[in-house]
Amino acid sequence: MAESILIIGGGSDIAQQLARKLTNNDYKVTMLVRNNESVDNEIADKVTIVNGDALSSTDLASAIEIAAQQGGGKISGMAHLVGSILIRPPHAVKVEAFEEVIQTNLVSAFMALSMTCKTMLKSGGGRAVFTSSVAASLGLVNHEAIAAAKGGIESMVRSAAATYAQRKIRVNAVAPGLTDTKLSAPITRSEAMLESAVSKIPMKRINEPEEIAETMFWLLTSAPDNLTGQIMHLDGGMRNVRN
Repeated sequence: MAESILIIGGGSDIAQQLARKLTNNDYKVTMLVRNNESVDNEIADKVTIVNGDALSSTDLASAIEIAAQQGGGKISGMAHLVGSILIRPPHAVKVEAFEEVIQTNLVSAFMALSMTCKTMLKSGGGRAVFTSSVAASLGLVNHEAIAAAKGGIESMVRSAAATYAQRKIRVNAVAPGLTDTKLSAPITRSEAMLESAVSKIPMKRINEPEEIAETMFWLLTSAPDNLTGQIMHLDGGMRNVRN
């Protein structure tokens, strides 16, 4: 029986690239999606779509159960791609907006970790991959809210990797810089904002969604078994390189 992968937040550009890569390599893919129309028809025909909210334990449990059934009672991997962007200085951010960022990014990630790991523990292990951001490890102007949420995800990943290290569950994350997706359109549509962002990147270009998806695919499928607790920095050198 083919291995089963659960993608939480299947409507994103990166999630759909990941789903395409997985199905092309004969993995069974279940996608939890808030809006079915956000999934390309080509991909929708190859995956099992569960309509629901990543912050709903009921919807999440349903997606996990279906994914496990697809894998004969086992989920081999889970990718969490739920996220949002809020770029605004703290004095201009209402507490409600900050809480929404934390809920959308961090709380949904913890729920995915907690509930998916329960299934993986019963079936002998698996791999979980989360999405962080370059803002979690590099001080960027007006990124306080998203940095707090993504920084929490990175800390959670390291702790979970320790917790499950001897239970055959590998937990890692990708931390992209600016990527050409629908989510980042408010930045990439503005020539001035895009030029400013690119100027800070040593490689002088932003990411393509395929690059993030390819890395997540590797972490979910063929990365070494002893790779856990790692943050893959896909930021064109922003974090560690100066030019």
